Amino acid sequence: MGPMGEGRHGPWDGAQFQERFDALAAQGVDVHGEADFVTALAPSTVLDAGCGSGRVARELAARGMDVVGVDSEPSMIAEARRRSPDLEWLVADLAGLTLGRHFDVVVMAGNVPLFTPPGSNPDVVAGCACHVAPGGALVVGFQLGRGYEIDEYDDHCRAAGLTLAERFATWDRDPFPGDGSYAVSVHRAP
Repeated sequence: MGPMGEGRHGPWDGAQFQERFDALAAQGVDVHGEADFVTALAPSTVLDAGCGSGRVARELAARGMDVVGVDSEPSMIAEARRRSPDLEWLVADLAGLTLGRHFDVVVMAGNVPLFTPPGSNPDVVAGCACHVAPGGALVVGFQLGRGYEIDEYDDHCRAAGLTLAERFATWDRDPFPGDGSYAVSVHRAP
């Protein structure tokens, strides 16, 4: 995200962002595909990198995981804290992130790489990768054809010391490439 709470698509409002997911859930839409995916990896600890208003982090915590949520947008973290004051929420840039601890899984859900400042993706991947525990995973899902492609992402993961383990077309584990519009990738630390 850019300075002053401006993403690539304009100013952010954490409460308004969360209301979209609340409305979908009220209609019976399953809004926990990312949490289901991460849960299947059986982590004890999770860093929700680019957590937004905390939807995924809250669900993972409800499933018994130790979760930390990080986002660069203060209004998103404010909404996350309002909804779950008992969880750890941090306002920080993912590029150059240094929390001083490792996690079984670091997840970037919701197109996080597409909302970072242009040219920052290598640093964002490195900032997330340095928090992956040995044998742990970086799990990222984002739309393709939007200026950051899967080969670039794989290169950034390789440069950060991670190896591609699995790739899917959806959070429901549909085979990649599917229609080629989305990728969910699991890269592992040695």
